[in-house]
Amino acid sequence: MSYRISYAPPADDTLAKMRNAEAFRDAMGRTIGRDPYGHGSTAVRGERDRREATVLGALVLYYVSGSVLTVTVVRLVPGL
Repeated sequence: MSYRISYAPPADDTLAKMRNAEAFRDAMGRTIGRDPYGHGSTAVRGERDRREATVLGALVLYYVSGSVLTVTVVRLVPGL
């Protein structure tokens, strides 16, 4: 099962400025897109569906919506 990945406007703006944006999108699909609760992600503030993970050296804060199989990236901090 794979999840659709969408980017909220602030995360999308950051992604547009990243040099490795295409590689990052591919990595998100291979990791978070396939298993949003895995890939070393952790729940934020005890909320199971509010998560953070590191993908290609970028900190990713996202929400998981299991009912519609969507991951929404709300914040992206490149180069950590």
